[in-house]
Amino acid sequence: MGQSAVGFLEVQGYSVALAAMDQACKAANVRIHGIDANNPDASATLIVPLIVQVKFSGDVADVLHALEVARETARRYLPEEAILTRCIPAGMPGLEKLLAVGKVKRK
Repeated sequence: MGQSAVGFLEVQGYSVALAAMDQACKAANVRIHGIDANNPDASATLIVPLIVQVKFSGDVADVLHALEVARETARRYLPEEAILTRCIPAGMPGLEKLLAVGKVKRK
């Protein structure tokens, strides 16, 4: 197992986030820790008026591949500027507890 990393996908729309992460999880060995959703300011002009962020982890190579696949999938529904992806290539002790914080709760 290689160095661990944390990945973040932020898109407009819950269904877009789910579709993108479904494909990402099928393509790479990553674990979703949390999903958060925020309604943007009423004056914002967005395609879908909901911002969703998915937080996940895995080896650096898996996280980078998952982000690539998630971006490709989200591009089917959204323009490039409506998709944000980030990779933090090294986890810190205690970070995983923060990843689970969000409005969408696991049962």
